[in-house]
Amino acid sequence: MDPASGGPCQGIRNSNPEMVRLGSSREVVSLDDPNAAFLGTDDFPIHALGPAIGPWQFTSKLRPWLFANIGRFDVIIINGLWIYSSYAGWRVMRALKKNQADKKEKVPKLFVMPHGMLDPYFQRAADRRLKALRNLIYWWFIEKKVVNEADGVLFTCETELLLARETFSDYHPKKEINVGYGIIPPPEHTGQLKTAFVEKCPGVGQDEYLLFFSRVHQKKGVDILIKAYAAIKQQAIASNRIIPKLVISGPGLKTLFGKKMTRLADSFPEIADSVFFTGMLTGNAKWGALYGCQAFVLPSHQENFGIAVVEALSCGKPVLISNQINIWIEIKDGGGGIVVPDTLEGTIAMLNQWLNLSDEDRRKMANCALHVFKDYFHIEPSSAFFLKAIAL
Repeated sequence: MDPASGGPCQGIRNSNPEMVRLGSSREVVSLDDPNAAFLGTDDFPIHALGPAIGPWQFTSKLRPWLFANIGRFDVIIINGLWIYSSYAGWRVMRALKKNQADKKEKVPKLFVMPHGMLDPYFQRAADRRLKALRNLIYWWFIEKKVVNEADGVLFTCETELLLARETFSDYHPKKEINVGYGIIPPPEHTGQLKTAFVEKCPGVGQDEYLLFFSRVHQKKGVDILIKAYAAIKQQAIASNRIIPKLVISGPGLKTLFGKKMTRLADSFPEIADSVFFTGMLTGNAKWGALYGCQAFVLPSHQENFGIAVVEALSCGKPVLISNQINIWIEIKDGGGGIVVPDTLEGTIAMLNQWLNLSDEDRRKMANCALHVFKDYFHIEPSSAFFLKAIAL
């Protein structure tokens, strides 16, 4: 549940107030270290049973906790796959079901929410061959039982649901349910938000900028964005044209890949004064960055949903994204952004298309972006549908 870990934990946090308003209560069991600094700040209980050990994220505390507490709940949702938590949840539920007939004990429904982890990208990507083999073996021995024996598999959008069918043979879930996903509306746009962002990124000042807001990770296409931006800047210099600066915000700068990206940006002298790495932004600084950008940009190679994309839409910002982000169809059909292939050529074309739009066309796209958020990704309808789906 570390906020720096990305979308799924943020999705839980986003939906909880509306879930409570609709009469539901939630508790989260996680593999975090119980001494983690972020614990105790949420409005729902988090039972941190870590620290987990190794890449499988094993902890001996999880199964005993589940056996002792699982009967208190109507529904259990396994968020994510490929680590010990999904195996432990499945084993406990299987044991309880075997004892149900004799002892007449209550057994809650079990759903699996893979959050894109059944996407074929993870089995096909060239840089994931060993992990793909590991996942294939794990699927045959464990994970297909978790998925197929659950009462249903929950997906955040229709594209994710359809892609999951392509990845593994013997994928036969009892139910596939597109429950959607949503976020709460952003805070009101105030000068305080802008000030908070500029304090974190003083180099931008009052200038216009494009915003990458996600983990600095190879999957996110940061490298092709930097290269594409450098190519566009070279064109702009040749034609004596001014283009927006580029702000890259998100955790991961201290990783090997993150350090490689800062070196990559430094290798293009023409963008030295135009590209800024801020690290992870939260609170007012985060919303100030989103509200203040000219457009949001994410040429990701795989994105199950993209909460940051939706957060940009909620601020009325056009999104410039790849067609590997699973909500791209809703965005393209709604006119809320520009969608291209996740290649260097596609990203260059995307930036050029945006920069060549008239001010009026940009305003229209911004209005459409806000409508896409309200029509598809607002927390109220998505939470209501989620509760209806797991009550079936």
